[in-house]
Amino acid sequence: MAEVADSGPVEPQARHIVYCGVCTLPPEYCEFGGTAKKCEEWLKDHHDDLWSQLYADDALNANLSTLSVSAQERAAKDAAKKEAKAAQNEARDAERKAASKIQIKRVERNKRKYVTVIIGLEIFGLENKKLAKELGKKFATGSSVTRSPAGTEEITVQGDVSEDVKEWLLEIYGSKVPESNIELIEDKKKKKAEA
Repeated sequence: MAEVADSGPVEPQARHIVYCGVCTLPPEYCEFGGTAKKCEEWLKDHHDDLWSQLYADDALNANLSTLSVSAQERAAKDAAKKEAKAAQNEARDAERKAASKIQIKRVERNKRKYVTVIIGLEIFGLENKKLAKELGKKFATGSSVTRSPAGTEEITVQGDVSEDVKEWLLEIYGSKVPESNIELIEDKKKKKAEA
């Protein structure tokens, strides 16, 4: 047997894998994510060389030529179904966002003590924990995320800062949250004498 020269231990090489900015899958698997068109546009803008390997006419024709006619028809039908489903989901999300409201409540705790409760931010793609921390820093007060009795998450900020929170939300997240979807509510505790 021939002897192989030992050049020392071979170190494994790290692989650089590109992940899609839309669906977070590798680009070869974007078709399974449901947002294939958006993924293709993102790939063309950010990684043109990889796009040409996967989506250029030559690459598509080469891949399709290896399939049988019935497999090509199934692939086309599946792609059309996935795109229709993705479009339907987008329309539903847009409709839900348009119909939903962010409620900023001023709740009286004791005689002149108030807390501000913010409900409905997660529908607009905002993270409650991150926002609670930002609000606590912005208004120099305590802020936390709690579960409401209804089971939804809400941000509770100490103090009467409801107007300021509305202005801050529009200033920082105005592109995600339209002003018409923000609703200010004043909630007073009922006194025992009235009950």
